[in-house]
Amino acid sequence: MLGVREVVGVLEVLGVLRVLRVLRVLRVLRVLRVLGVLAALCGSAVAEPADRYALIITGANGEDSYAGQYGQWRQATSVALIEKLGFDATHIVALFDGGDAEHTSTAAVVRKSLDALRSRLKSDDVLLILLIGHGSFDGAEAKFNLVGPDLSSTEWAAMIKPLPGTLVVVDATSASFPFLQHLAGPRRIVITATDSVAQRFDTVFPEFFIKALTDPGADIDKNGRISLWEAFTAASVGVKRFYTERGQLATERALLDDNGDGEGREAGGDGTDGSASARLYLDPDVPGAAPTDEALLTLLQKRASLQLDIEDLKQRRLLMTPDEYQQEFERLMVDLARISRDIRKRQSS
Repeated sequence: MLGVREVVGVLEVLGVLRVLRVLRVLRVLRVLRVLGVLAALCGSAVAEPADRYALIITGANGEDSYAGQYGQWRQATSVALIEKLGFDATHIVALFDGGDAEHTSTAAVVRKSLDALRSRLKSDDVLLILLIGHGSFDGAEAKFNLVGPDLSSTEWAAMIKPLPGTLVVVDATSASFPFLQHLAGPRRIVITATDSVAQRFDTVFPEFFIKALTDPGADIDKNGRISLWEAFTAASVGVKRFYTERGQLATERALLDDNGDGEGREAGGDGTDGSASARLYLDPDVPGAAPTDEALLTLLQKRASLQLDIEDLKQRRLLMTPDEYQQEFERLMVDLARISRDIRKRQSS
């Protein structure tokens, strides 16, 4: 039987144990509380959607006949972004020849607009910069023609360098190829209407690119959304058909760079570009949208290009000997059959 001293000792031990147990519980609760706060912060960061911005610039009109066309393209882009792609109207900046002091497409206003966007953009945001108008190349530098002094591709590269987020730059003007070389970089998708500075005629690429942004027919992989690569491909096909139907030699061939090497790739052509742009969409996330199968998308793009090549060949038939036509026709049909077979295999798997 325990004596008084032993009983007191046991009670003291029990008391210490109880205190230790209470301290342990409090410590656990404190850790859980900290973890809960961290989870809430992380959850709010993930849940916050990325913002989308656009800077649409139509440069100097030059002749009055261009003013109407440029205005239509500028308005069509704004309508597509707001009404079809869900852009916030306050996130769209439009500069043009004839605008007020804050919206005239001068070099100074362009710089001011980019500085303002820089203060608003976050690292997860997307900014679309669309250049419509006249481009030029003086033998040393390519420039986008503005009201007053123009800005060269090297100046544009310096201006966009500090911008955070993902940048989509579309120079839809003539002689625009150097913009691809100078503006390419990480987290950038750069599209030019031409693949050479020798292509100096006015372009029709804006017409087809703007339409492709919201055209269901541009959704090649049928996942319910139009990626930048799909819009680029659809626009390229539209441009090629435009010249084919008129029996004219195409004076523009668009390129896209999304891996930062500044080389670019034609729609349906070979190259390493296309992966990042195939995953980037200008519309908000669509719950339940099917994921993009990049391998299937590439095959579908090549088939569309081959079909257009066959149409082009038929247009040129009278300019070829029967043997030349038959040889080229058979080559294209064999390639088309091979691509169609690969598409069926990919879709069945």
